[in-house]
Amino acid sequence: MQGKLYLCATPIGNLEDITLRVLRTLREVDLIAAEDTRNSIKLLNHFEIKTPMTSYHEYNKIDKAYQLVEKIRSGQNIALITDAGTPGISDPGEDLVRICHQSGIEITSLPGACACITALTLSGLASRRFAFEAFLPRDKKERSAILDSLKLETRTIILYEAPHHLLKTLQELYNVLEDRPITLCRELTKKYETVFTSTLSEALSFYQQQAPKGEFVLVIQGKSMKELQQEQHKNWESIPLEEHMAQYENQGIARKEAMKLVAKDRGISKREVYAKLLSE
Repeated sequence: MQGKLYLCATPIGNLEDITLRVLRTLREVDLIAAEDTRNSIKLLNHFEIKTPMTSYHEYNKIDKAYQLVEKIRSGQNIALITDAGTPGISDPGEDLVRICHQSGIEITSLPGACACITALTLSGLASRRFAFEAFLPRDKKERSAILDSLKLETRTIILYEAPHHLLKTLQELYNVLEDRPITLCRELTKKYETVFTSTLSEALSFYQQQAPKGEFVLVIQGKSMKELQQEQHKNWESIPLEEHMAQYENQGIARKEAMKLVAKDRGISKREVYAKLLSE
């Protein structure tokens, strides 16, 4: 019979943050695919788990995925673990999952620690809607495009960042998003865990004076719907009213209906639109 892939969440710092189900599964599977076997062996040794390991990381993720698929097809059960947290979240596990789906392999996920969710719950910011961006790209053009896309983001934004890149990232965020609330979570679940509620400008000033240490999760307040609407109204107001009307009328929309749409875009009444059109 064909085997199965188990996505096993491991601790992001505190070794007690691992479920009994994950421990049992790591002992029972035939093979553990680990992002860094040198790192994961410490976890396995701590819990006296003797299951063989193989490496599965960013640089072998495609070729190795097909090798793992063949092993599962032959009847082996395989557990996937990342360096810390839940596999498939900002790591090569997502490629293995995709290839397994394409190959008809059964997959199950064993929930547990996840840095982005842990930080979100600690942040004090809105948690119903959020946008997870993980680490911003290092490529300048791609990075700039992502940052620009966040300008109008109304959801809470979550980013990961290393200490040696934190100041640069905070400066870029301030330049693009302007000043807004942010919670910086450092060394989550570890001995020196800190949760720093601040603003982008205050955080930038603080870490210019004090060198950042440890891994960070940044949780940033999204733009409010009111601010977004004001900005959209402002953008529409930058073009002449008749030109705005023409954009709708050229789509075959009747003038009366176009006036309603223009009024909504600009945040004014239909009567005001009508009066301005008469005066122009």
